[in-house]
Amino acid sequence: MLTYVINIGEWLRRWAYLTPDKTAIIFEDEPFTYAYLNRQTNRIANMLTSLEVKKGDRVGVLLYNSLYYPEILFALAKLGAVLVPLNWRLRSGEMEYVLKDSGVKTLFFGEDFANVVDELRRSLSIGKDHYLCVGSPPGWAVSLEETIGLFPDDEPQLDELPGNEDPVIIMYTSGTTGQPKGAVLSHRKTFFNALNADIYYGLTPSDIMLAPRPMFHSGGLLVELCPVIYKGGTLVMRRRFTPEEILRSIEKHRVTILEISATQLRFIMEQCDLSKYDLSSLKVCYTGGERVPVDLLEEYARRGIIISQIFGQTETSTITWLNPKDAIRKRGSVGKPVFFSNVRIVNEDGKDIRPGEVGEIIVKDYITMNGYWGKKELTEEVMKDGWLHTGDLATVDEEGFIYIVDRLKDMFISGGENVYPAEIEKVLMEHPKIIDAGVCGIPDEKWGEKGLACIVLKEGEKMTEEEVISFLEGRLARYKIPKVIRFVESLPRNAADKILRRKLREEYLRGLREKK
Repeated sequence: MLTYVINIGEWLRRWAYLTPDKTAIIFEDEPFTYAYLNRQTNRIANMLTSLEVKKGDRVGVLLYNSLYYPEILFALAKLGAVLVPLNWRLRSGEMEYVLKDSGVKTLFFGEDFANVVDELRRSLSIGKDHYLCVGSPPGWAVSLEETIGLFPDDEPQLDELPGNEDPVIIMYTSGTTGQPKGAVLSHRKTFFNALNADIYYGLTPSDIMLAPRPMFHSGGLLVELCPVIYKGGTLVMRRRFTPEEILRSIEKHRVTILEISATQLRFIMEQCDLSKYDLSSLKVCYTGGERVPVDLLEEYARRGIIISQIFGQTETSTITWLNPKDAIRKRGSVGKPVFFSNVRIVNEDGKDIRPGEVGEIIVKDYITMNGYWGKKELTEEVMKDGWLHTGDLATVDEEGFIYIVDRLKDMFISGGENVYPAEIEKVLMEHPKIIDAGVCGIPDEKWGEKGLACIVLKEGEKMTEEEVISFLEGRLARYKIPKVIRFVESLPRNAADKILRRKLREEYLRGLREKK
């Protein structure tokens, strides 16, 4: 019986053989071919082999978007090692937890993050030769640029090709318990994510896609980078994009496909004059990852740019997509399930909902994660009878188009980043003046949603909003810090003593309406 091993590193090897001189990546306006990318990837793989990095080992990456990101990903894929992308917005304590929880033994980092890594390394079990710096290295690290040139660009030699259910990425998403959890993503899952994107983007090898999201994000890595390399297309990357640079890059490189966050779309609309740029090369534009205001979609439509929505989560990547031909008449919908997927919307009894009813989206097969790294019980909570329970509530119309209603989870999304109230509440409760705290997301025109913190002080204590924010600034990433602080006498709770976050939100919004 013929068996085929899916290894995403093979994409790069095959395109380097078939179309060696074709541009794979345009980074900071400089083109790099598939042959070049594959040679560099092999050098990194052979260097890691010399450091005894092997199948199953976890390797951390703390970089701004860089040509090294795809090279490291595919080098690890070829070896069967596992990429652990680090969100550079996290505080050092949050990064430390991710590095320790995943068991990272090798760390790639940019010179911009040397001070952060220096603070962390005292508590990590990473050897000196395993700190690999992009840029000017500190004395305790190795220069990646200087080191990889010492190694051959031949394909790494392995007794057996890794792949299929083997992990290739552990992507951390904050947990409702206050601790991040690592979604284990396999070669198989990543392959089917790319196949689905191939279909909904309508990808061809001649397509040019812009990647404005950070590569530590599922959107940047799995929705933008991987599908393009799988198809043999071209990806336009920058270290970091400003709104003006997004438009300039579309015009300069004749970008055909754009996948972008709603927050970035808002900033472009607020800060840029779209009429100054030739955006006629765009054939499709998608957005997802956070709540998208319908009026924003309408504003772009008036300017001739039709934006379709996709919907997904770290544990699955894209679950649904809205065909561009339906984007106008079904505005506000996230479309229908992707081709390679098994998606249902069920009620509390586990039965499929009828049109107009509300239920939870559950997903099976193809695109689901292996589980949460080192968290068997948590995995079993969300994976029931093979179905991954997303925690997202949705309804469906008579034609089968899906509309997101709310989340069973308490998570909200601010500026494209997942924010979990329990994590913030845990930190707030560490303050000696605070006796109780509840956090929820509220609508925001700029960020999609922002945090509202309702705080109960101990008897006789006084505190200002500025004091609360100052206390959080050294303990949480900036995007997690609530934008609105309220001091209240008590928090609404149910019979099980759980905070009723919806009431926090409703009371705040009612107060705003009354003021108007």
